[in-house]
Amino acid sequence: MKLLEKSKFSPILVTTILLWLKTYITYKVAFNISIDNKMQEFILFISPASFLLIVFGFSMFMKEKHRNKYLLVISLITSTILYANIVFYRFFNDFITIPVLFQTGNFHDLDISVMTEMNVTDIFYFTDVFILAFILYWKPKFWHHQSFSKLERRVYYLITASVVFFNLGLSEIQRPELLTRTFERELLVKNIGPYNYTLYDIYLQSKTSVQKAFATGDDLVEVLNYTRALDKEPNEDLFGIAEGKNIIVISLESTQNFVINSTVNGQEITPFLNEFIEESYYFDNFYHQTGQGKTSDSEFLLDNSLYPLGRGAVFFTHAGNEYLSLSKLLKENNYFVAALHPNNKTFWNRNMMYESLGYDRFYNLEDYDVTEENSVGWGLKDVDFFEQSIQYLKEMPEPYFAKFITLTNHHPFLLNEEDMYIQPYDSSSEILNRYFTTVRYEDEAVKTFIERLKEEGLYEDSIIIMYGDHYGISEKHNEALGEYFDKEITPFDVVELQKVPLIIHIPGQTGETLSTLGGQIDLKPTILHLLGIEKETDIHFGQDLFSPEKDNFVIFRDGRFVTDEFVYTTGTFYDVETGEPIDVPNGEQYIQRAIDELNYSDQIIYGDLFRFYNMETGRIVE
Repeated sequence: MKLLEKSKFSPILVTTILLWLKTYITYKVAFNISIDNKMQEFILFISPASFLLIVFGFSMFMKEKHRNKYLLVISLITSTILYANIVFYRFFNDFITIPVLFQTGNFHDLDISVMTEMNVTDIFYFTDVFILAFILYWKPKFWHHQSFSKLERRVYYLITASVVFFNLGLSEIQRPELLTRTFERELLVKNIGPYNYTLYDIYLQSKTSVQKAFATGDDLVEVLNYTRALDKEPNEDLFGIAEGKNIIVISLESTQNFVINSTVNGQEITPFLNEFIEESYYFDNFYHQTGQGKTSDSEFLLDNSLYPLGRGAVFFTHAGNEYLSLSKLLKENNYFVAALHPNNKTFWNRNMMYESLGYDRFYNLEDYDVTEENSVGWGLKDVDFFEQSIQYLKEMPEPYFAKFITLTNHHPFLLNEEDMYIQPYDSSSEILNRYFTTVRYEDEAVKTFIERLKEEGLYEDSIIIMYGDHYGISEKHNEALGEYFDKEITPFDVVELQKVPLIIHIPGQTGETLSTLGGQIDLKPTILHLLGIEKETDIHFGQDLFSPEKDNFVIFRDGRFVTDEFVYTTGTFYDVETGEPIDVPNGEQYIQRAIDELNYSDQIIYGDLFRFYNMETGRIVE
């Protein structure tokens, strides 16, 4: 205490130390950040210090009454930023970006899920603010204001600058080119701290905001050369096999592949889908590739065969772009294109994005009879949604493309007792326990829908495609998942859990399980080839899943990837058969390919590059 009383810097140091320690503790208890060695642990410990020393150091230029208020307000703001990331991480297993903060249209609809992730004990994350407020009221001797000379300010900021560069230097040693791998947000937060990460994200936002203004057609040349090299010859036997057929796509909310052909409490989780895949093409090695846009990202992948953005949801940030969408190509071939989803038309900005993508009709909340009796969780139950949608299908001009987005199997997985076909699981996670019940309900809803299609004579002339849109159980629940699988969940297992089911039912075709390695980015070219639509001037990053020449390479939005030999995650390669870490001599080439492909896709979106492209001629125009 005597040392503090003698120090002019005590208010700054006390405020910094309180928030610094709280941030480090938060790292350990709230975020699932992997630490591989002592150096990483040390970087994790010092990373918050640089920002806090800088921002609280500004108080050296203020008078006492302004300084005290400044220290308290900044502590509250930084604590709020930290807590917002905690709640966001619990739900999305990710950190907040600036574009997410502009998705205010989603906040009302997300309140159920967000409230589920907030706990009374979270008041701990504001303990330092309460302590600081008490000190300001109590005013101990060491808090007495003293003015600072120019020399003292210079020395302070010289020390602060040394801390900043020391932090960045160690981080660069641990992870070269750290600031260029912006899609690896956990890596950034781990190495530069959550507050510096927020500042860096603001910089990235300003950089991408001006990218469109300076874009030209020349920016598309390299992208064109890359994507055209990806094109593969389609499967001769299946090319055009579904020509002129109706297409019904069902986005299975939060459905992961591990529930297929699995049981809980001795009962099948997906009894209908287990039977349906026997008469369909079922891809059991298929991954979701979504980012922060979740369901909207899966839609974006389906319609464009472009990667979603690494920051925010492209449905919000770039709804006004030009797109070479699946919808537009289908309309060129006389298809009526519709989306059906019993939610607000503005949720995920769908009303605007669907217009840009070329949809003819969006059946949204206004088109459905939603009551308290037929709703649960996020809204209209899936059974009622499908039942009310049948009439809309019957009224659509043929051939049509109809995309259904289910809703009931959504976090926090709430369900009425009368709709439970199986009882909740018994594990340490209530979220996982309830998840199985809503997946089972979704399965029953799909079953009744298929039966209704048959009754109405709509089944035999339709291709039915079902796919999981994104994960339902995040890494936060790995302990409970370990109980279910009776094993410890490793980083390799986390990647495996990103598999989602893909089921393609084609009238007259027998069922077959295919282990072709693929992802949602492959849906567009696969659908087009089944319909016999070959547009050589189209630009996409996916490949026909039925093509015998398809590459076995799946890239995730955060830079992870999978091949038929290994999985790359958290900076380590794992053998795809054993799940054990391995050395890959040419591993950097694979990493660079993933980075290049993500960057090419980002360039198209940020620069709105398709406005410089004539798909009829395949030429770049100004």
